[in-house]
Order: sequence, then structure tokens, then C-alpha cells
Amino acid sequence: MSDRRALLRHLPAIDRLLSSPRLSRLEQSLPHILIREAAQKVVDELRHQVLDERAPLPDLAFDAVVERTASRAAALARPSLRRVVNVTGTLLHTNLGRAPLCTEALQAISEVAQGYSNLEYDLVAGQRGKRFTHVEELVCRLTGGEAATVVNNNAGAVMLALAALAGGRSALVSRGELIEIGGSFRIPDIMAASGVALVEVGTTNKTHLKDYAAALDSKTALILKVHTSNYRILGFTEAVSGEELASLAHQHGVPVLEDLGSGLLIDLTPYGLPREPTVREALQTGIDLVTFSGDKLLGGPQAGIIVGKRVVIDQLRKHPMARALRIDKLTLAALEATLRLYLDPHQALAQVPTLKMLALPVSELQQRCEHLLARLTKALGDAVACSIVDATATVGGGALPLAELPGRAIALAPKALSVNELATRLRRSEPPVIGRIQDDRFLVDPRTLNAEDEALLLQAMGQVLQSG
Repeated sequence: MSDRRALLRHLPAIDRLLSSPRLSRLEQSLPHILIREAAQKVVDELRHQVLDERAPLPDLAFDAVVERTASRAAALARPSLRRVVNVTGTLLHTNLGRAPLCTEALQAISEVAQGYSNLEYDLVAGQRGKRFTHVEELVCRLTGGEAATVVNNNAGAVMLALAALAGGRSALVSRGELIEIGGSFRIPDIMAASGVALVEVGTTNKTHLKDYAAALDSKTALILKVHTSNYRILGFTEAVSGEELASLAHQHGVPVLEDLGSGLLIDLTPYGLPREPTVREALQTGIDLVTFSGDKLLGGPQAGIIVGKRVVIDQLRKHPMARALRIDKLTLAALEATLRLYLDPHQALAQVPTLKMLALPVSELQQRCEHLLARLTKALGDAVACSIVDATATVGGGALPLAELPGRAIALAPKALSVNELATRLRRSEPPVIGRIQDDRFLVDPRTLNAEDEALLLQAMGQVLQSG
């Protein structure tokens, strides 16, 4: 230990590090405060390494410490939230930000963000307006609803609807619909936070209309129907339709709210996807209110969209929680631009990235794999064995849980390092590349790989394999 302690005198002083030509030049592009913090952290780490007899001795050469400090400063300056390359084959990957936005949405964000806007200003009347009006007409035209409003996400939409329509009273929910989705969003917890008493009806796999009828009483303010968008109960099952629920509820003067979850605006069964109710179809059953997400199957920004009967929507708008959950101007701009594409379903399928990925045929995925395989083989040489394999993609984001999207992927088997080490290095590369491991190979699924990200993927692959 005494020999190790003697090495501590070789650690450079912070001021000497900062005055080195390398770090002095770095101050032209990075803040001094970050470079100084990096120097302090590096010197502290080296001190602990020297004193730790179990650790190998670090390189204490001045130039080596300077380079280590420069790397640490660059890491400190790097944004925490940044772009990643998604080759997982999961389209709406919640951990990776769900739906990528269309070009029109990005342009709308840029235009609104650069200056002032008529967010809450009525240009015709010359007086204060309401922000939800920018998308209300679009939502109603696309769904057949009488009125609509938007909040920051679908969990907020459900919570607002519950609080405004049933706060201090009770709501009926089928036991088979008491779901929990990602992030511990649980229907019973949301109801409790909204001040609504939960009354369970039916059983996990079977709920009948008579179960709802028997539970209705003077305290009942609402019937909540929850679309099980992130799981399915198969086999001996039965559920009550929207038409039946609406008829029963309206006989007792009670509204029906359906949390549709992902929210489809156009039918995707022509592309081989399972049948899912569209928002328009849900409203046509007579249900009073439907909530759904903006950043799932709709393919837009994170938002909670609420559409239905005007008298019910008006109740929500007047509730104090509506302001706390309101949507911001940039999200609103992106949502309006995305919704406008849906006025022509063919245009939406061509322009909205989520829909484009869902509709990609296997033949096109095969062509993309062949093109990418040639580029990978040329760039990586013998460092990795590459081949095209059958692969199944998933929708993700709690949407279409039974949907399997057949396709193709490139399987990579590195020769000089393990596949787990390859995945780790790619995750830590710049930009990070996120994929999946299957059968001891790293899969690159082209379905979720933007064309403009191919060069970034090749760059990251080359860097991590060369460093091995």
C-alpha cells in the first residue's frame, strides 16, 4: 500500500490539467465549468484506483489523464435525451419514445416554436380563444364525434373524464377490464386518484349485461369500458358490447366512457393486422365518450384525445383538472399536422411513419435486408458473420398484443467478442443503437430502421467492432 500511496504524487493538479493545450482548445466548444468538473472527477477516480489494491494501476501519464478528462467532458456535455437508432423490430417502443413523427408534424413544431402563435387567441373575433379548438374540428370529422378536447396523455384523459363525470360517486367496471399497463398505470388506482369508487362487475373471463344491471344504483355515475389493448383473454370468454352498455346506461341516465387505449382512425386489417375497433366505430355504438392516445397507432405525439357528446365534453372542459392536464403548443402543432394527413387515408398510410412500418410487405423488407447486408459486409469485412433470417416484429406500446408482423432481419454473429458485448457496445455508441438478441445473434430489423439511419448504424458498427 505504501508503494501505491507514493504514486499519488504523480496525479496532476487540476489547474495544470486545465492549462494543457488540449483542454484549453476544448474550451472553445465546451463550457469551462464542465471541463473543470470532468478534471476533478477523473483525478478523484484515479486516486481511488491507485489506493484500491484490488484494481490494476491506472495510466498516470499526463497526456493520458488529459485525454481521459477530454472524453469525460464530452460525455458531460452530451444531452441526456438524444436520438437512438431502433433496430429492435418493435414499432411503438415505449422506452424509445414510441411513435416517430411525420415530416409535416416536425415542420409544424418548428414553425410554431420559432415565434408567437394563436395558441389561445381567436384571430376572427380578436379575443381570447381555446387551445383545443385547433384540433377539435379535425378530431370530430375523423371520428364522427360531436365535440372533442385534448390533454397531455391518455392516462390524463381517463383521469379527467372520471373526475369530471363521477367524482365522489361510483363507476362500474368489468373485472376482466381492470388492466395494468406500462409504468404501473392501473385502472383501480386511477379511479381512486380521481375520487371515484370502483364497483367491479362480472368475472375475469365473463361479464354479462345482467351483471351491470344488477350493480346499477343511485350512487352509480358512470360505466367505464376499458379496451384490453395490451393483453387478451382467450377461450371461455364473454364481454358486453358497446351498444348493449350504452342502451342500459342511458335507460338509467348514466354515461358510458370507453378507454380505447391505442386508438385507430383507419382499418388496418387489409395489411394483415388483427381486427381492432376504430374510434368512429366505438362512438357509433352510442357510447358517450371515447379516450385514446396520440402516440400509439395514431402515430402522432404524446396526447390524450377525448371525443364524444358535446354535453359530456363540456363537463370535462369546466373541471379544474383540465387546466393541469392541458396540452402544450408544440404537441398541439404536431397533433394537428398528423390529424390533417388522416383526412386522406392513403396520404396517412404514405406519410405517417407508424402506419408505413405497419404496412411494409415482406418483399420490401427482404429488399432492404439485401441492400443493408451488402453495405454491412463491405464495411465490417470478416469481423462479423452476417445473414438474412425470418423475423417477427411487434407493434408494442400496449397495442395489438396478438399481432405478429412477419418479416426479415439481418442476424449478426461477431467473431472477436460475444453477442452480449456487441449489444452493450452498440448501446453505448454515438448514436446509441438498440436491437435485440435472438439465438445468440444480434438482429437488425429493417422495419424500424429509418432509411436515413442506415449510415449511422454502419458507423456505429464499424466503431464498436474496430475497438474490439
